[in-house]
Amino acid sequence: MPTGTAGRGAPGAVSAAAATATARNVILLVGDGMGDSEITLARNYTVGAGGRLHMDRLPMTGSYTTYSVGKDGKPDYVTDSAASATAWATGHKTVNDRISKTPDTDRALPTILELAQRDGLATGSVTTAELTDATPAAIAAHVTDRSCQGPADMARCPRDTRAEGGPGSIAEQTVARRIDVLLGGGRQRFDQTITQGPERGATVLQRARERGYQVVTDAAGLGAVRPGQPVLGLFAPETVPVEWTGTPAAAGGTAPQRCVTANPERPAGIPTLEAQTRRAIELLDAKARQNGRGKGFFLQVEGASIDKQNHDADPCGQIGETAAFDRAVKVAREYAAQHPDTLVVTTADHGHSSQIVPMAARPAGLSATLVTDEGALMKVSYATHAGEEGQEHSGVQVRIAAQGPQAHRVLGTTDQTELFTTLRTALGLR
Repeated sequence: MPTGTAGRGAPGAVSAAAATATARNVILLVGDGMGDSEITLARNYTVGAGGRLHMDRLPMTGSYTTYSVGKDGKPDYVTDSAASATAWATGHKTVNDRISKTPDTDRALPTILELAQRDGLATGSVTTAELTDATPAAIAAHVTDRSCQGPADMARCPRDTRAEGGPGSIAEQTVARRIDVLLGGGRQRFDQTITQGPERGATVLQRARERGYQVVTDAAGLGAVRPGQPVLGLFAPETVPVEWTGTPAAAGGTAPQRCVTANPERPAGIPTLEAQTRRAIELLDAKARQNGRGKGFFLQVEGASIDKQNHDADPCGQIGETAAFDRAVKVAREYAAQHPDTLVVTTADHGHSSQIVPMAARPAGLSATLVTDEGALMKVSYATHAGEEGQEHSGVQVRIAAQGPQAHRVLGTTDQTELFTTLRTALGLR
């Protein structure tokens, strides 16, 4: 069996058994904004230039293209997280800011999570963003604009409102979908009151409890939940605070710095992404066994603030979130080692702005200098946008890597939409 990129161009090396194998479980891990530069920065800082992260050890590695489209179908070469997540969630391109709906007719598209539920699989979503943010929303909801996260946020989605016969906000749809495990931030969206439709007068959180959700807000609560009943973990009002901190990049650079690996502004009791992933797998595995019939689970895990810290030109925050994401990859691979009928895929939704540049370079934008764990200096440059609203995405292809049934499908250069086919094929979904 080929490993790494050695398998590219050699499809005959993939056994017939591997090519036709069906997965019982799929764990999809998405590093938001985690392009090759972001991976390299985290590798250099934490394990050294010659070291390897857990995500580097997945045996099948390729790359995929990430462009979105305009309403006219022409390429939009730089995607946002909504359109990119829609691509692998549904197998279709869409316009930026849209969640799992067509680019022209604004029609809802079936998602991989919906297909998994229809086939009797347990399902879960874990994120360090709000649970209503673009990447988790794309597998659970359908709205015209990603901003329509709660009942009070529907200004850009008039046709999706309950008053117009639509499904409501992302929060309402996510709860109504009755996903087995939901873990992340965004409590503010679920605290909003529903103002339209038969459920008006109650908050989204109240409706979640009525639907049987066990609602938890910290690590202790997550550890105490009962398997078999749906779980809604809301660990922050908005995005979950990052694990690391440091001095952001600045015009003219910064003094050499070591990152602070325990963010003093991160409240105690918030479970790490690693802990959330481990608990989600435990709960989904238990739920799948209760379901019987040989069905497994589908789980999506997002390391969201790799992107958000990139926007802020904050290399320490960014590296810390990449390292946290990598530990979640480790958890997924450990489970797969004991359950080889599990497909593990790790990828990104788009590239971003950080670049490693020579120490002698004088970047035109913002830059920072880090002292790595190897004791060497590393200069990081951010120069994709000069405005106050922060750095921008890039339109590059990004890494996709996998192990398990159908993992060979990620080899070579593919497109985000083909990941949907890989997941659907691996799970044997119609």
